[in-house]
Amino acid sequence: MSSLPSRAAVPGPARLGLIDDSAPGDLATIGWTTPADLDVLWALSRAPDPDLALRALIRLRAAVGDAWTEVDDRIRSRRTFRGRLFAVLGASEALGDHLVAEPDTWHLLDPDGTTEDGLPGFDEVLATMLGAVDALPEPGALDNGDRVYRAGVSGPAAVVSLRTAYRNILLQLAARDLAPAVEDEPVLWFPQVGRFLADLADAALTAALAVAVREVCGDAPLPVRLAIIAMGKCGARELNYVSDVDVIFVSDPADGMSARIAGEVMRIGTLAFFEVDAALRPEGKAGALTRTLASHVAYYQRWAKTWEFQALLKARPMTGDMALGAEYLDAVSPMVWEASEREDFVPEVQAMRRRVEKMVPADLRSRELKLGSGSLRDVEFAVQLLQLVHGRVDDSLRVLSTVDALTALTAGGYVGRDDGANLTASYEFLRLLEHRLQLQKLKRTHLLPEFDDREAMRFLARAAHIRPEGDLDAAASLRAEIRRQSLRVRRLHEKLFYRPLLDAVTRIDADELRLSDAAATKRLAALGYAKPDHALSHLRALLSSAGRRGQIQELLLPTLLEWLSNTPDPDAGLLNYRRLCESLADQDWFLRLLRDDGLVAERLMHVLGASAYVSELLMRSPEVIRLYTDSASGPKLCEVPIADVANGLIASAVRAPDAKRAIAVARSHRRAELVRVASADILGMLDTPAVCAALSGVWAAVLNAALKVVIAESATARGVAAPARIAVIGMGRLGGQELGYGSDADVLFVCDPIRPDGDGEVDEAAAVRWANTIADRVRTLLNTPSADPPLEIDTGLRPEGRNGPVVRTLAAYRAYYSQWAQPWEIQALLRAHQVAGDEDLGVAFLHMADAIRYPDGGVSADAVREIRRIKARVDAERLPRGADPATHTKLGRGGLADVEWTVQLLQLRHGHRLSSLHNTSTLQCLDAIGSAEILSETDVGLLKEAWLTATKARNALVLVRGKAVDQLPGPGQQLRAVAFAAGWPEDQASEFLDNYLRVTRRAKAVVLKVFGA
Repeated sequence: MSSLPSRAAVPGPARLGLIDDSAPGDLATIGWTTPADLDVLWALSRAPDPDLALRALIRLRAAVGDAWTEVDDRIRSRRTFRGRLFAVLGASEALGDHLVAEPDTWHLLDPDGTTEDGLPGFDEVLATMLGAVDALPEPGALDNGDRVYRAGVSGPAAVVSLRTAYRNILLQLAARDLAPAVEDEPVLWFPQVGRFLADLADAALTAALAVAVREVCGDAPLPVRLAIIAMGKCGARELNYVSDVDVIFVSDPADGMSARIAGEVMRIGTLAFFEVDAALRPEGKAGALTRTLASHVAYYQRWAKTWEFQALLKARPMTGDMALGAEYLDAVSPMVWEASEREDFVPEVQAMRRRVEKMVPADLRSRELKLGSGSLRDVEFAVQLLQLVHGRVDDSLRVLSTVDALTALTAGGYVGRDDGANLTASYEFLRLLEHRLQLQKLKRTHLLPEFDDREAMRFLARAAHIRPEGDLDAAASLRAEIRRQSLRVRRLHEKLFYRPLLDAVTRIDADELRLSDAAATKRLAALGYAKPDHALSHLRALLSSAGRRGQIQELLLPTLLEWLSNTPDPDAGLLNYRRLCESLADQDWFLRLLRDDGLVAERLMHVLGASAYVSELLMRSPEVIRLYTDSASGPKLCEVPIADVANGLIASAVRAPDAKRAIAVARSHRRAELVRVASADILGMLDTPAVCAALSGVWAAVLNAALKVVIAESATARGVAAPARIAVIGMGRLGGQELGYGSDADVLFVCDPIRPDGDGEVDEAAAVRWANTIADRVRTLLNTPSADPPLEIDTGLRPEGRNGPVVRTLAAYRAYYSQWAQPWEIQALLRAHQVAGDEDLGVAFLHMADAIRYPDGGVSADAVREIRRIKARVDAERLPRGADPATHTKLGRGGLADVEWTVQLLQLRHGHRLSSLHNTSTLQCLDAIGSAEILSETDVGLLKEAWLTATKARNALVLVRGKAVDQLPGPGQQLRAVAFAAGWPEDQASEFLDNYLRVTRRAKAVVLKVFGA
């Protein structure tokens, strides 16, 4: 009887990591079913995807035929061969297909390499690639150190032969790289893989150039010198398994022949190996494919952008005329190290980083290895920026690869030792995952699987040699590690620039610190600080705080400085932060809040670097900073009802012991509300109508409080009750609830004598005198200068203008408007609304005004003509001298005045028949105009957009400048700040201005249509 054990003695598929139900039959097909096969089966179970590996083995067995016996023997007897074969078949479907299609290539997985790491050396790789197309060196090329060959094979056959040779070498690398996951073989670290892939790319394009020479020149002598410069990851010798290879062509001469050869190199290389991309050349894809060295130099000296010099950090001659390539590098390299001195260096670098981040859809950012937050680009961008900043004076930083640059930055003291080591480890981990993802199908990808895709995450974890840990399986361990590494990269990215700055200021660790004051100021300048020496002094002051405060500042500042550098004016932001800290030196809650709630800190830096207006107010109302966080329902800045603000302001004011203190209390409440509203506005939490409504509401509350307090003060002094009721009628933007930050309050005061008890006569004159006294007292108290934004009350819209009495009785207003009202006064009444004082009297005034502003039959044709005449005069005469009519937000083309006059003209013409136009709000009237089809929906939309755009811009001007301004600045720093405060990215200031001009130009066409009708 046979003594062979039964198949039941072999572990089941699940224990071997196999999931496919057909696995037992597959094992039988391949002949591995006995205890003698256990070593092989356990090795197979360690493959990234054992099912994939097993299916590929069955296909390979069929492909090699009788040679399977030799393969099977090698698998059983040589652990290294077995590890490489199983690893590559279980990790790469594409390379498994290649092995099956080229069955003899299994011999390449034998570990007899010619280098220490078991891989072929560059000379062997180059010989293999050239041998694939029977290439021979051009006469004298080898003697000169050039890589210029001419192939003996061309056409489609050359492409096929090159592709096969390239895949064979790639197979050897992948197998060696993946093998430690299956068998005990030394790990091949990322720098080794990247260098080998770059060398392979050099050899591949050398062979592609040889074919191109054959196809373009035939047997004729090569008439040009052509050098191919490697850029990007290939230039840095840290290439991916699947990546486009960025190149630049330098030729002498740069003629049609050189362009044809370069084009053929790109075509052949793209067909056989990888995409060859020359988009980094001068003028990009619109520029000539080949240029002479002199032409390259001229371009970089005159036209090149900062990103083009950043790209040249990685430039390296890779093949072709190596002497010409070296001349190119010698010529352009000095310009690279002068790039940080360019005036536009900071905004261009920051804009480039923002553009990269925006390329990634929001729903993919957490899975994007290359471009997301905490990604490879975070590391590369940070390292390259530090190289550009400090490399001008430190030659040791002029290295190509990211890992080498991090090593040099650490050795030079520009990056802390721990930070440099951690960032290198995180970078290599993320690159490892990128390589494993690309190997699956040899497709260019940087996207991690969905985290809840257990099978995909399990495969990636096993391919990256990540094992179960504690209660976590391999997939869960990988998820946790990805999150940890990404967070570390983002944290170190933010810390990298600023930690050495703080060390330079504090001089804590002499061994660690090497960053001089000059280097520190240079780095601050490169990060957007226009006055880096002042910034350094602010850092010294902040870090010199005694005790725990200084320690918290040291913890906070790296991140705070990063956030400030992303604002339009980081210098002002840092100064404002220092002033705020000094003003709150005795308030422990402030720094603790910033330390414990990163959202508060980030929002505060955003505001401090964007708005002089809010920064100044925050010094006196710092308690609003507590609202910068979120609650369960959203941002706390938006959770304060306007009605509660008004009631609280009035109640606090009337409790004050005297009028002056009452107004001070009202100012304090108003200041806090201005800070809250403006902060929410800058942070994009409130839209423009909500901002205007909130500002109007707080103004009305201040007026109510002042009026109540002054009337009470008068009653106390007189010892008798008030002789009249008083109401305040809001006019202009106050009446429409559309105040901006820089608006004053247009009002009318109206009184109504109170009949004494009994049958006494009403002394109307005395009542009016008393009411005038009250109005004057209110105006005086509110107009008193203070450090807060002014509370200016303007009564210039009263009957007879500034020559008329400040206060009239209701009857006097009725008589005046009925007999003497001018068209402009009727127009002004369109926005009259009761805002303070006696509500019944205010409503009675509005009923009286309705008969004037919405008379039966409408206003007269003469009044309409007069309104048009006045509008023409305003357009011609009111614009300030020197103002640009295209960008004046109030009186300019398509600005606020244009839109509001248009709405008011339509109200005058149609208000008598459409009650929906009985509204003081410009926006709500526009909605009614559209509903009534007085104007088309398109025209109404254009007017609304213009009003909102101009109002937003006008408010942003006040937030940035800290005072009322109507004129948008021209291109430059101030425009960037205004655009940022208006909610546009800082690098889109020109787009902000273009949008403003376009929107207002279209609105002006509607205005002309209405006023010309």
